[in-house]
Amino acid sequence: MRQEHKTFQAIEVGDGGDGRWAAYARGLWQEMEGLLTEEGRTPEGADRVRALFRAHMPELVPVLDRLAGRLDRPEADVFLTHAALRPFSQACTQIGRNGTLLRNYDLRPDQCEGTIVSSRFLRPVIGMQDMLWGLLDGMNDAGLAVSLTWGGRSVYGRGFAILIVVRYLLETCDTVDEAVDRLRFLPVAVPQNLTLVDSTKAVTVFVGPDMSPTVAPDACAANHQHLPVTDEQERTMRTQERLHAIRAAGVDVAAMLKPPLYQSVDEQGSRTLYTAHYRPAEGRVTYYWPGESWQQSFGDFTPGSRTVTLGRTSGEAFRTSAHPA
Repeated sequence: MRQEHKTFQAIEVGDGGDGRWAAYARGLWQEMEGLLTEEGRTPEGADRVRALFRAHMPELVPVLDRLAGRLDRPEADVFLTHAALRPFSQACTQIGRNGTLLRNYDLRPDQCEGTIVSSRFLRPVIGMQDMLWGLLDGMNDAGLAVSLTWGGRSVYGRGFAILIVVRYLLETCDTVDEAVDRLRFLPVAVPQNLTLVDSTKAVTVFVGPDMSPTVAPDACAANHQHLPVTDEQERTMRTQERLHAIRAAGVDVAAMLKPPLYQSVDEQGSRTLYTAHYRPAEGRVTYYWPGESWQQSFGDFTPGSRTVTLGRTSGEAFRTSAHPA
């Protein structure tokens, strides 16, 4: 297996008003702005997505205005709505059980920001950030954790990128039930699966532009929803195999660091980039890689960076101190 190195960093950004978030975001802006849709670059499209954001995420409007003002780049506020971004997809496998959320995130290394962010936009939130302020997964100070996977269907509609939906739920909701209720009123651009966990409940919800939010049979998700998986999709993504494996393993970090849940590089260059194990009631998350881990919490968040090795040989990769939860 070809080895590759990737550096993850942890940063604190406060409420976004003191320049720390903007300093980080400006370094990525040239790359990020290319992800805007052509419609989003028109005056009419920009007005549409601003109105969509105001209508569906009013609590975050002051935060968006503050961040866009600090970033001070053309079309910054349009980009930060996450309602005019080119569609993207990830692999990933995740499970919620007994107050914990465990997930593997699979993508090409150059397409993941790899930044763990502690913020206080509306409340304390810690998560793996992407697209400047969206979240791939995260938790809040109320004990709610949320994580995403792609739903596996090539459908696109008007709505939000799932990253800002995760951010919004964590900024505004205290419980799984509250977050699931909010999802019923949030248009989502691409089919996605969300796993949500609090101290008493864990669920997975299927969302998409062509369906109402649908609660899955259990709190597990890979890269399919309620429709049958084609042989070609299973060959390329192994989504059913991964879902069966995580159901059998349960919330077991060691299993996430071994095949079939731990993914080596595929035809598109995607691979497992990190494993995240959230204990939201404790305000604690641990990120794992084969042979290495990094814990962060609300009580002890440590900025810094870690360079990890991806794609180690099987003899090296799966010697880990991780134990089942």
